[in-house]
Amino acid sequence: QLPTGLYKKVLVILHDSILPYMNEPTFMIDFLTVAYGIGGAISLLALNGLFILIHQHNLEYPDFYKKLYSLLDPSIYHVKYRARFFHLADLFLSSSHLPAYLVAAFIKRLSRLALTAPPEALLMVIPFICNLFRRHPACRVLVHRPNGPEGMSEDPYIMEEEKPSESRALESSLWEIQSLQNHYHPDVAKAAAILNQSLSEMEDDISGLLELSAYELFDEEVKKKAIDVPLEFEQVRGLFGKKNDIFAEHFTLD
Repeated sequence: QLPTGLYKKVLVILHDSILPYMNEPTFMIDFLTVAYGIGGAISLLALNGLFILIHQHNLEYPDFYKKLYSLLDPSIYHVKYRARFFHLADLFLSSSHLPAYLVAAFIKRLSRLALTAPPEALLMVIPFICNLFRRHPACRVLVHRPNGPEGMSEDPYIMEEEKPSESRALESSLWEIQSLQNHYHPDVAKAAAILNQSLSEMEDDISGLLELSAYELFDEEVKKKAIDVPLEFEQVRGLFGKKNDIFAEHFTLD
């Protein structure tokens, strides 16, 4: 058992400063699988090392996607390692051989958690979800379901279910994204409205959005040029605004 702080320091540098210099990187399998099972930020940081072992050293992890699915909680949009997590999640969900029920479960859980996410996270996760639809067309039933959410008495999706296969995500619809189309931030509402249209074949590049911060969003709004808003809602008809004003008989406004 290691202190939490030491776990984080090791896992942050493990994938690029330790594993490449080991003669047998597979010796780290037990350490990484245990770290992956701890939960929270430590599990997020263990993903980097596990990805290298799975991708380059043929590590088999039967419950990998189940554990990855369980890492999706409300804090995922707020943690310091959010960019790292979504970068790796994008890689893990890139295979076209993944079953539709699994990808649909990830889409639905991310959408449900998005209801309480900050704008900077929403501007990243909505294109992320759109990319998943492009890779897995079978999941588009979540968007184009007949009658949509209005035809459902209740959402069949089971948020508390730990197994993606039993979450009933494919039976649901993305009413959460439809709700985000009325978001107070105009950029978020615009991004969510893309699902109302047919998606292009080209995937969105989310690499520039992973590190997006609230400060950058605020700074962008401040730098926008102000648009002059007319404050008078009635057209002026005379010098003092009255239609039959006596001044209107003798003076005109140019």
